[in-house]
Order: sequence, then C-alpha cells, then structure tokens
Amino acid sequence: MRFLVAAVLAGAMLLTAAEPKTVTVKGYVLDSACGFTKDLKKPISADCAKACAKAGSPLVIWADDGSVYWPTTAAMPAASQNDKLLPFAAQRVVASGKLYLHGGSKALVIEKIEAEK
Repeated sequence: MRFLVAAVLAGAMLLTAAEPKTVTVKGYVLDSACGFTKDLKKPISADCAKACAKAGSPLVIWADDGSVYWPTTAAMPAASQNDKLLPFAAQRVVASGKLYLHGGSKALVIEKIEAEK
C-alpha cells in the first residue's frame, strides 16, 4: 500500500510543471544563428540582425554570462516573437517576464522589454 501511495505521489509531481518565475534579463538582441555558428557575443550590426530575422531566424537575448533566452509565448498556437524584438535588433535590452527552463534551455515570455539605459 505504501508503495502505491508513493508511486501515485511521484507521478503527480512529474505531471505538475514547475511554476515559472518572473525574471529580468539584460543582454543583446542577437540573431540566434550568428550567436551559435559565428560564436558572436554581441551583434555585428542592426542591419545584419534584421535581415536574418526577416529571413526567419529567431532573435534571442544573449546575456552577458552567455545564457541564451529564447523569446516564446504561452498562447497557442505559438507565434514568432521576432516582431517584438526587431525594434531592438543589435541593441542591449532589459527584458522581464516568465522564465521557463527545459533541458538546459531558457525560454522567456516577455512581458516588458526596453533598450538598456
């Protein structure tokens, strides 16, 4: 009986997703492909980042510690967040929102974003 109760509780914990926490992130809005394949720590130019975004490459927030925050949405069907980041391409930003972690990846549902002062 104890085993059954323990198994049910363990299963319930696995099905319950951790509540996301609200965080503030500072970093560059960068084309994800350049960050990974060119090992850039900051953008080369706004035009380059905008061209990549318009071609379909996701823009991300590349934090100073090297963490990559993938902008996402909690709404379904999910939609690209490039339009939200495009005005900040190649700039440093301060973004806040709900942080989701999965397998070492970080996704951010952006609630507020502005150029860093």
